[in-house]
Amino acid sequence: MRINVVIQARTGSTRLPGKVLEDLGGHPVLEWVVRAAQAASQIDRVIVATSTLPGDDVVADLADSLGVRVVRGSEDDVLSRYVAALDAHPADAIVRLTADCPLLDPTLIDAVAGAWVAAPIHDCVSTVVVRCLPRGLDVELITAEALRAVNRIAVGYDRVHVTSLLYAQPTSYRLLGLCVTPLANDLRVTLDTREDLLLLRALVAELPDAPPAWRDLVAILRARPDLVSINSGVEQKPIAAG
Repeated sequence: MRINVVIQARTGSTRLPGKVLEDLGGHPVLEWVVRAAQAASQIDRVIVATSTLPGDDVVADLADSLGVRVVRGSEDDVLSRYVAALDAHPADAIVRLTADCPLLDPTLIDAVAGAWVAAPIHDCVSTVVVRCLPRGLDVELITAEALRAVNRIAVGYDRVHVTSLLYAQPTSYRLLGLCVTPLANDLRVTLDTREDLLLLRALVAELPDAPPAWRDLVAILRARPDLVSINSGVEQKPIAAG
């Protein structure tokens, strides 16, 4: 079974433009995600999918400097970028990662990929079928067949969120969810606002210069309510907002 990681990344974020290039512990945010993907043992190839806009040339250049493949396509039709990555680099399944989740744990990537290898009947294996982890540790695997099926019918925000149609039609697709304990879905380590960036910088100051274990992240946050408070007021955008 060939499994590639595809990381969606662009500079045109509405709430924090250029966030994937922000410095985090001496590395651009995107580099943290790439390092996590490269550290996963179940992955064959890492690909960054960015837009064709001139402003995203810097994203493509950074990905190239990190030794990963690059595909470019529509800024808004993110799903089409994933299909382009699959066309350019064929695989049986892809793991979807987003460049605004810099503290991903490679063991979670391997757990998701390994679960699918053990039971490839599933169209999707994900850590968010039931959210148990902090927001920002999302890992989703979708088979090539399911990705192409979704691409044929998805419209509107389902083309932005790539996998949302799978969750909206659970009787049409076979989903497998990974859940962990202790429950930590009240925590937030994704990057969408300036407050999120402040928290992430405070966290990496407490961590080794390497992709962290998710349990270490949770332990720090549980012990440091002052850190949790930094971005506790940030609200996640509704899915319909794109």
